Amino acid sequence: MAVITFKEYFDALLEGKLVGLKCQDCSVITCPPKNTCNDCGSYNLEKTTLSGRGVIMTFTSTYIPPSGYEKEAPFVIGMVKLEEGPWIIGRIDIAPGKADELSEKLIGREVEVSGKEFPSEQFYPDKDRRVVPIFKMIDK
Repeated sequence: MAVITFKEYFDALLEGKLVGLKCQDCSVITCPPKNTCNDCGSYNLEKTTLSGRGVIMTFTSTYIPPSGYEKEAPFVIGMVKLEEGPWIIGRIDIAPGKADELSEKLIGREVEVSGKEFPSEQFYPDKDRRVVPIFKMIDK
């Protein structure tokens, strides 16, 4: 059984890499990493490097943030379907006003993931740092 710690996952994001786990029983990719396959529940997992590319499936502009994120607002949160299959959540590197203006045209846009470090906050488990996936548009 392969294990990827959240530290390894976030360190890779900060280096512009995305890591996940590939199930050796059903071939499904799990990302972010966890102890079992998202599809079949197997522990027979192998560490894999993903492309970090995907498409925006949905998003929301956040103008009134949750507690602890006031200094970061406004921002855009999105769900991205990776080329390898899993969906992951993160921030989209676009101004909220521009995202609102593009509206449905933002859905399906190709993006690439990296990571950005933010100050930790009271509800985050790692009190030293908070790494957030950041999706940047791939211009065509």
